[in-house]
Amino acid sequence: MQNTNEAIGMTGTAKGIRKKVRHGTSVLFTSGIKNILWGVMLPVIVLAIWQTIGAMNIVSATILPTPLMIGKAFIELVISGELFSHLQISVFRAALGFLLGAGLGLLLGTLVGFFSRAEQTLDPTLQMLRTIPHLAVMPLFILWFGFGELSKVLLIAKGAFFPVYLNTFLGIRGVDAKLFEVARILEFNKIKLVTTLILPAAMPNILLGIRLSLGIAWLGLVVAELMDSSEGVGYMIMDARQFTQTDIVFVGIIIFALVGKATDSLVRYLESKLLKWRENYKGEGAM
Repeated sequence: MQNTNEAIGMTGTAKGIRKKVRHGTSVLFTSGIKNILWGVMLPVIVLAIWQTIGAMNIVSATILPTPLMIGKAFIELVISGELFSHLQISVFRAALGFLLGAGLGLLLGTLVGFFSRAEQTLDPTLQMLRTIPHLAVMPLFILWFGFGELSKVLLIAKGAFFPVYLNTFLGIRGVDAKLFEVARILEFNKIKLVTTLILPAAMPNILLGIRLSLGIAWLGLVVAELMDSSEGVGYMIMDARQFTQTDIVFVGIIIFALVGKATDSLVRYLESKLLKWRENYKGEGAM
């Protein structure tokens, strides 16, 4: 009799757990749908107003083509294969420049963060280089490296370097000194100190640097593709501008925006996985 009651109790508990899981999944799904709807609301309103202005001929289509005209140009570029050809080149340049710049930024940011002597030696020079605009160094890059891919990749890498460098440095230096005291009491060795204390504490800053670096890599890509380029989305935009094809210019701008948003969302997803331990203020649900 007792075993029967225990079995009934366990069955009820299992049903309760399944019910809670289903309810939690339903809540998450509903919350995700609401977030998407809130996110697309503003773009939909802007597109509706934009299309109305174009349909009423308030603004010339040469200056401001309607969303439908831009969509038509996008489809034509996709069908011809021209868009994917340019996009492939741009993504390759941006990815290579980002990996080079962000990798060096992470390395030097870690070095400067850990060693005060490295900070005194490297940081003043790097801070001066950080303030030099892309357009100012572009002529030098052309003189030194020519018009090939190397100058474009290095220009992108220059922009991608500094956000990761600065945030890595600040993340390491921002670790609470009391944690080092705890590590000393627990007799952590150097490797354990870095892997279990410093890097997890600095990770939010490092990921923020990566997010900023990705955005600046895309900005640097546009400048890089102005350097006598014959391929890439930036070149497609400049070529369309010369022939007053404003709809294609908008297609290029939208492509930059969408790819930039996709890369940013990828880093945010990594943040949600790597920083599960962190509990932050999420904002109020209603305004």
